[in-house]
Amino acid sequence: MLGKSVIRAITAPTDGSFNLCDHDPAWRDTQDLRALSEKQLKKRAKVYLERGHKSLTECQEKLYADNRYSLLVIFQAMDAAGKDTTIKHVMSGINPQGCQVTSFKHPSATELDHTFLWRYSQALPRRGMIGIFNRSYYEEVLVVRVHRELVAAQRIPGKNGGAGFWKSRFRDINAFERHLTQNGTVILKFFLNLSKEEQRQRFIERLTNKDKLWKYDPSDLRDRSHWDSYQHAYQETIAHTSSPWAPWHIIPADNKWVMRALVSGVISDTIGALDIDFPKLPKHRVSEIKVALKSLRSE
Repeated sequence: MLGKSVIRAITAPTDGSFNLCDHDPAWRDTQDLRALSEKQLKKRAKVYLERGHKSLTECQEKLYADNRYSLLVIFQAMDAAGKDTTIKHVMSGINPQGCQVTSFKHPSATELDHTFLWRYSQALPRRGMIGIFNRSYYEEVLVVRVHRELVAAQRIPGKNGGAGFWKSRFRDINAFERHLTQNGTVILKFFLNLSKEEQRQRFIERLTNKDKLWKYDPSDLRDRSHWDSYQHAYQETIAHTSSPWAPWHIIPADNKWVMRALVSGVISDTIGALDIDFPKLPKHRVSEIKVALKSLRSE
């Protein structure tokens, strides 16, 4: 389990006072961790991640069997922060039947003909399931806000992307998440907080490693040129949408192994805290099972 001090450090306040500058992308929680070398830190994080795998596997089975709650895990980040690999490492080993991952790209013509939340609502996890959004409806107040021409593409009558437009979207998102949580969906929101220098180093690695060249997209550098605008958009978005029912977790992303261990811990602790268990059979089913066992043993 994650300690209370760690949870406090990575959980954004829900009163609108969030400040991104207070969260160090290279953060290490304790003096003990700060004293470790990179190799030692990676080793410790891997051990914690392995424990998380076991805990998450057990919790997922109960979630699936209980069939009352669903879990929606949202990942948002700048390019190269490690969303894909975090999903891969954290969710490794769980039953694929109980988990679905949805990655959202540019909206189609059909999706643009609906409200901005429509395509995301189609992919929500059903009861008993873990749903993972690799990017999400938060793109509608991040990418769309930085690239204002995308507002026009949505053809919303009388809307031009002014300050009131974004506040309205924040209210819509908060109401949408409130509705989901009131109906049994637990929402975990992770912002993988990457520094600009670390992103630069990872882009260089991507462009010099033939096994990673396929990941490169020219839009990566175009968005990097809007770094400050994106940081402002994240600041505003998290401050307005970190709510008591769906708070944001700000995960330091400069160290990939620390990032993965923290995400794993939050997910495992959250499911473990739910009032879920394997269903108890009614008396008549217990009697049926006893009869069935007696019949099989007597063959």
